[in-house]
Amino acid sequence: MGRIFGTDGVRGIANTELNCNLAMDVARAAAMVVANAAHRKPVFVIGMDTRLSSPMLEAAVTAGLCSVGADVIQLGVVPTPAVAYLVKQLGADAGIMLSASHNPFEFNGLKIFNGEGYKLSDEMEFAIEEIVLDHVLPFDLKWNEKLGTVRVEHSAVEKYIEHIASTVQTDLGGMKILVDCANGSASATAPKLFERLGAKVDFIACEPDGTNINNGCGSTHIDKLCEKVKAGGYDAGLAFDGDADRCLAVDENGEIIDGDRMIAIFAKDLKQKGRLAGNKAVVTVMSNIGFFKFARENGIETEITKVGDRYVLENMLKTGNRIGGEQSGHVIFFDYMPTGDGELSGIQLLAIMKEQGKKLSELAAVMQVFPQVMVNVRADKKMKQQWETDEGVRMVLEKYKKHLGESGRILVRASGTEPLIRVMVEGQNRDEIECIAQEIAQTIKERLQVS
Repeated sequence: MGRIFGTDGVRGIANTELNCNLAMDVARAAAMVVANAAHRKPVFVIGMDTRLSSPMLEAAVTAGLCSVGADVIQLGVVPTPAVAYLVKQLGADAGIMLSASHNPFEFNGLKIFNGEGYKLSDEMEFAIEEIVLDHVLPFDLKWNEKLGTVRVEHSAVEKYIEHIASTVQTDLGGMKILVDCANGSASATAPKLFERLGAKVDFIACEPDGTNINNGCGSTHIDKLCEKVKAGGYDAGLAFDGDADRCLAVDENGEIIDGDRMIAIFAKDLKQKGRLAGNKAVVTVMSNIGFFKFARENGIETEITKVGDRYVLENMLKTGNRIGGEQSGHVIFFDYMPTGDGELSGIQLLAIMKEQGKKLSELAAVMQVFPQVMVNVRADKKMKQQWETDEGVRMVLEKYKKHLGESGRILVRASGTEPLIRVMVEGQNRDEIECIAQEIAQTIKERLQVS
């Protein structure tokens, strides 16, 4: 994890940790790095979610880019995957999305994509950090006719929706769906997208006001959707996060279908259609052990990466695999999109339901979910660096890993996007793994002297 960039770009509380000066400097440095790689005057697309701070940061990023001679195409409020898709479609050299994903509205972030719609490499991020923090190069400020220009792409939403809708040839007529837009980016696209596909769709959390993004709604607050789907007799529910790059589903009984089970459904369907490249699916170390059991039983191989959809994508680029993602709901359909896309995942899931004539609960039964407990420990940068080498923490981890054996799993990792150390324990007995997770978390707190 870099000094400015985490696992998912630059992120912090808007106008404090991520202020206009930092946003402008990162944009300037990004333009210089991209220009050096492209050997020409670069063009950037900029999208944003619905946070109160997004227009402010859009102005800062635009100013930074133009000040070093980069041209800017503003997309307005769009999902993160729309930026990844349109950067190539519009012939741009890079894209920047202003969003803090699933975080509360006071946070914001910068996600940067290259000209192919992939997140920047570690090397390019490091080069940007060197310019911003170490001043290895002065900002290459321009003037007169060399300043960058700005234009607004008014058809951005329509171009993105047209592409996503084209990935489904199945008419979803007759289905009754409830969609939670998290008061975020999906509010600008989901109603138009689902209208094209023929299903009867109702929406909640689809009225953003700048401060209600992810507030008791969306994929990280899915309980309300679960209740409404079951009570309303819906066939399924879909929940997006603030920038709509992830999706979780809810079956007709109000049960959550997480990213692992969605990937299992997708991988099995692709295999049946002869489209599962390499006969493999890509998941992260956080995936439920039930997924690996499903894969073995269905003759599907798995590739395992670090947490973060960028690492899933790196593996897919390297191996040629076409489906992968995370338990959190980031799913990459590489045939259609160079990054995770919640709306794409959602309509693909609905299409499979319609094609196979099965309820979502039937499809999801392909994978048994083992109990999994997650405990978060508040942690500063020092704690994130020290926990792995602390003797007391190491001893308690070894003790419980030996106790669980092959019937369970323990994973401790520092979050790349939040001030947290995450303790995850899996096993067959929920009460037992809850106790284990709490003891490990308490040990981390006590050993590193955090109240």
